[in-house]
Amino acid sequence: MQVPLFPLNTVLFPGGPLPLRIFEPRYLTMVSDCVQGDSPFGVLLIRDGHEAGPATTHEVGTLARITDWYQGSDGLLGITAVGLQRFRVISSFRDANGLNIGNIEVLPDEPTVQIPDEYRSMPDILAGVLDDLGRLYESLERRMDDASWVTSRFVEILPIDLEQKQQYLESSDPVDRLRIVQELLDATRLPGTSA
Repeated sequence: MQVPLFPLNTVLFPGGPLPLRIFEPRYLTMVSDCVQGDSPFGVLLIRDGHEAGPATTHEVGTLARITDWYQGSDGLLGITAVGLQRFRVISSFRDANGLNIGNIEVLPDEPTVQIPDEYRSMPDILAGVLDDLGRLYESLERRMDDASWVTSRFVEILPIDLEQKQQYLESSDPVDRLRIVQELLDATRLPGTSA
C-alpha cells in the first residue's frame, strides 16, 4: 500500500482526533487528493528535523482520514482527521512536489480487551476529561469498555514526552498500558482522580 506521509511533532493513535492547519503547497495538494479520493494519509512522529523542513521520522505511525475541513479567517486551510490503523513504513521516496510517499504495511489491530476490575474507574475519569475538552472529542465514537481505546485517549491527552507516546503507539499490550496509564494518572492527579 502506498500513502502520502505527513511528518508531525505529534503522535496520532487509532480512533483519535487530529486537528491541523495546512499552508504548505505539497500538503494542500495532499489534502485535496485525500478528500477527492476518500483516501488516508500517514502520520509519523518526527525523530529529527522540523514540520516545515527536512525531517527524519519513526517507522511506525497511524493512517488518518480527513473528516472535516474549513478555511480559516487567516486564509489557512484547517482540517480535522481521525486516526485509523497503525502502519509501518517499508520504504519511502519524495515526489516531484516534495511530498513524502511511503510504501507501508498495515499493522494488525490490537485485540479488544475488556477493562479489568482494578481499572474500572478509568472510563469514568476519561469520560469527564473528554467532556471538558469539548468539540474535538465530542464527535468521536466512545468505546469505554475497550482497554486499547481508553488507554490511547489517555496517552493522547496526558502530558507525556512524545518519544514515550511513540513507544505506547508501537506496543500492542493494552493491559500493560492500563497499568502505565494508572501510574501516570496517580502522578499527574487529573481532576477527579484519587491520589
